[in-house]
Amino acid sequence: MSIPALIIEDDEDLADIFAEALRGIGYEVEHAADGQKAKERLLNGAPPHLILLDMHLPHISGGELLTTIIKKDERFAKTLVIITTADARMGEAYGDQVDFVMIKPISFVQLRDLTARLRPKE
Repeated sequence: MSIPALIIEDDEDLADIFAEALRGIGYEVEHAADGQKAKERLLNGAPPHLILLDMHLPHISGGELLTTIIKKDERFAKTLVIITTADARMGEAYGDQVDFVMIKPISFVQLRDLTARLRPKE
């Protein structure tokens, strides 16, 4: 079973690591490298099971995506959201609006193990 995930991350190297960790446990991964591309994907595509959301993005911030689209659109009511940020204070500020906050640096194993537990049961 293929499970859709969306990685919203402007650091290509991190996005690649995150994608590899998710693919390894059965997620079908899409990537948006900036806030504007993420906004277009969120508004026009099917809701993913999981979103990894960087908070510091070009064009539109992760916080704005979270508050204006992800939390306002009923299509995302069952979508799991994990904030990935190096800013612990930002993680705390948005922590009550998401399922998990992961503070960078995030290891491959740490992400793989957490998201494996979040996968829907087949």
